[in-house]
Amino acid sequence: MSEHIVHTIEPVFDSDSRVLILGTMPSPKSREVGFYYGHPRNRFWKVLALVLGESEPSSITEKIALLHRRHIALWDVLAACEIEGASDASIRQPKPNNLACIFSAAPIRAVFTTGAAAYRLYQKYQAPLTGLNAYRLPSTSPANCAVSLEQLAEAYREILLYLDR
Repeated sequence: MSEHIVHTIEPVFDSDSRVLILGTMPSPKSREVGFYYGHPRNRFWKVLALVLGESEPSSITEKIALLHRRHIALWDVLAACEIEGASDASIRQPKPNNLACIFSAAPIRAVFTTGAAAYRLYQKYQAPLTGLNAYRLPSTSPANCAVSLEQLAEAYREILLYLDR
């Protein structure tokens, strides 16, 4: 059964953010823990740490510190929608987030999305406003088990091109 979800997790960014990574909406588990990619089987933090050559963060404080240290902003494309559980395929009545708060505060060089739905929604609602097309990364969700950790890391290494120039 679908429910109306309003995004309540604040974006993570600062004036040094160069890359913006966007998901679609926080999953039920992420909403429960109050931070992005909160499901214990989601591989986002493991992949990001691997790509950046860092230790995998475990607390929210460590995750935020990693993002700031490496100049990565993190948020979601949507501010609200109708959704069944964590199924991006079930999203209806999407309402986009206003990314202006990030783009006005930080020199974002590239936008990456975690999965097909985030990519499609960003390109439809956000790209015309930001002037930046997104790079589509594979989802790190446990539902995307066909993609190995190594394949995820290889895809996510693309962000390195925009962090260090």
